[in-house]
Amino acid sequence: MTMIDPPLAPAADAPKSAPVKATRAQFQTEDDKVMLRAARDLTKDLGEAKAGIYWPDMLISTGVGYAGIAAAILTSNMALTVLFGLIAALALYRSLMFIHELTHIHRDALPGFRLGWNLLVGIPLLTPSFMYEGVHTIHHTRTRYGTIEDPEYLPLALMKPWSLPLFVLVALLAPIALIVRAVILVPLGAIFPPVREFVWQRFSSLSINPDFRRKLPTGELAKRVRWQEAGVFVWSATLLASTQVLGWRPLLIALAILSLTATLNQLRTLVAHLWENEGEPMTVTAQFLDSVNVPPPGPVAEIWAPVGLRYHALHHLMPSMPYHDLPEAHRRLKSELGEGSTYEGANHPGMLNLVGRIARSTMMRGK
Repeated sequence: MTMIDPPLAPAADAPKSAPVKATRAQFQTEDDKVMLRAARDLTKDLGEAKAGIYWPDMLISTGVGYAGIAAAILTSNMALTVLFGLIAALALYRSLMFIHELTHIHRDALPGFRLGWNLLVGIPLLTPSFMYEGVHTIHHTRTRYGTIEDPEYLPLALMKPWSLPLFVLVALLAPIALIVRAVILVPLGAIFPPVREFVWQRFSSLSINPDFRRKLPTGELAKRVRWQEAGVFVWSATLLASTQVLGWRPLLIALAILSLTATLNQLRTLVAHLWENEGEPMTVTAQFLDSVNVPPPGPVAEIWAPVGLRYHALHHLMPSMPYHDLPEAHRRLKSELGEGSTYEGANHPGMLNLVGRIARSTMMRGK
């Protein structure tokens, strides 16, 4: 386990974390060393990715998702099509979120898991792991978080009111855009190097920052990109060819389900941070407070923020902590640091509360 900003001393006899009284500007330059030390010292026995949790979770979620797509296609009852489609979207959403784990776990931690996930989830759902690997880690770089170089950050809370619905609704077009990329842009790039470079820089990463330009892949990543791109091309071409035999209905239903999945993820992204930074480098504590935990007791967050993403702020303290250990890490830190602590400042009650907060901020900008 590696933290963004490793603490300097043990926390065994350290005082409780001080209540949050500092302004946001002060947090730009000050770190809560007590919280950072506690995050390190209280979780030393955690951090091992367990295959007995990862594999069943991923396989069951994926199986339910594909069964839901099949049921939605095969039934002639519209209500059942919608019901099965919703089940499929939620299950596949959970399966897809393992791409986040793949960017953080050690490459030798779960033998075969990256390959298995790509064959079962990443390629069939048009989002192979290379689209996140080498990108998401930039978001966790201390000096780049929240800056123009961060591929996963936009100051949404400081933008105009119309930016929020547009941010969410654009996700509806994601599956179509991914098919166009796979069957048109990637083959063109194989023929014309300038097109290949353009597609890689602009359309080969799961990012939300329109100014982000991805650097060309090297080493092991370049090898993974080649076979994953080939797999997505073959699969996308097969899907389009299937319409000549099965008609368009099966593909359109599947794409609608994937659109719902993409929209769910975009909604989660909308509330993963407070989006209040205007591009300046932030301290680890500032990054933590700009990120969001939605801890229990509410069970709904596990649906819209699965695979540990309900502990997103905690994840920014301990990026390599496996998702199945985050609930215990949260319990320990909350118990140790207490109410009114800096740690408590990143805990929020739910999605609606967070959307309302960001919306109110944009409304102020719209006046």
